[in-house]
This record gives sequence, C-alpha cells and structure tokens, in this order.
Amino acid sequence: MIKSELVLKIAEQNPHLYQRDVEKIVNAILDTIADALARGDRVELRGFGAFSVKKRDARTGRNPRTGEAVSISEKVVPVFKTGKEMRQRLNAPAPKVLKAAAAQ
Repeated sequence: MIKSELVLKIAEQNPHLYQRDVEKIVNAILDTIADALARGDRVELRGFGAFSVKKRDARTGRNPRTGEAVSISEKVVPVFKTGKEMRQRLNAPAPKVLKAAAAQ
C-alpha cells in the first residue's frame, strides 16, 4: 500500500471527512514522525511498533565490480521494530477455510 492508497482507504472509512483533509492529516503524522527521527528521538505507536534511528560507524567496503576498497562514511539510518500486537496479528494461525483451499 502506498500513501495515496492509505489516504483513499481512510477517506472511504470516514465519509464525513474530505479526502484533501485526510491527506493533510496523513502528511502531518508522517512529517511529525520524520521530524522526531531527524532529532534522534524515538517514536512509539503502541500495538504497532517503534521507529528509532541507529548510527552506523564509518567502515571500509569494496566496490563489487572492481574489488577496490572504498571508504564508507558514518551515517544514521531509520529502524522500525514491530510491536507485540502487530507480531501476533502477522503470525496468527490461518483460518481453516484458507488452509483447506491451500491443500487442494
């Protein structure tokens, strides 16, 4: 699902809201998360997961084409860890109807 599909789905579930307002809300949420990560903060959404940043130290890598050593500077990368409820939803046993259809 991409952001525009998310906006459409939320707008369908909330017919009292205009799609442009839903888009502003989604953008505001994502911008707030991105700003917090840029400051080095952790963002936790209970039941969904936690966004944080991790520092990767500078290292020496290699160019896969030539095999030449290349220095890679340190960087900060975003990290997402799923919450307990999300892991349980993703690993829930499949309904029996789907299992029977898959066996055929």
